[in-house]
Amino acid sequence: MVNYRKNIDFIDEPVDYREEKKFSAKNLIDGSVLTRNWVVNKVPFIMFLTFLAILYIANRYHAERVVRETVKMQREVKELRFESITTAADLMYISKQSEVARMVKEKKLGLEELVEPPSKIVIESKKER
Repeated sequence: MVNYRKNIDFIDEPVDYREEKKFSAKNLIDGSVLTRNWVVNKVPFIMFLTFLAILYIANRYHAERVVRETVKMQREVKELRFESITTAADLMYISKQSEVARMVKEKKLGLEELVEPPSKIVIESKKER
């Protein structure tokens, strides 16, 4: 007698999908929902969605931090601009001739203002002679 069983491939038993379609609170609480075939097949996609969600949250936090730093820098630039304008105005006031003369008198440096205008000194060079 010839043995025909050698060429027969063993086939997995069919899965009963009717039992898997039942969804109850008990299955959710005891975790048997996670062992179902359709959930196991979707794990890579769920991991991908989780990664995207974490990336989205991290991007939002980063953007908020950048906005806060930008506002802080704008405020600092505005304050420095005001300080620069104030310093320039003070320098203009201090460098006026009347203020220089007053400060020289206060510090008793012994300098006096010219009464007559300065004269120009002309030196002839050897080439011009």
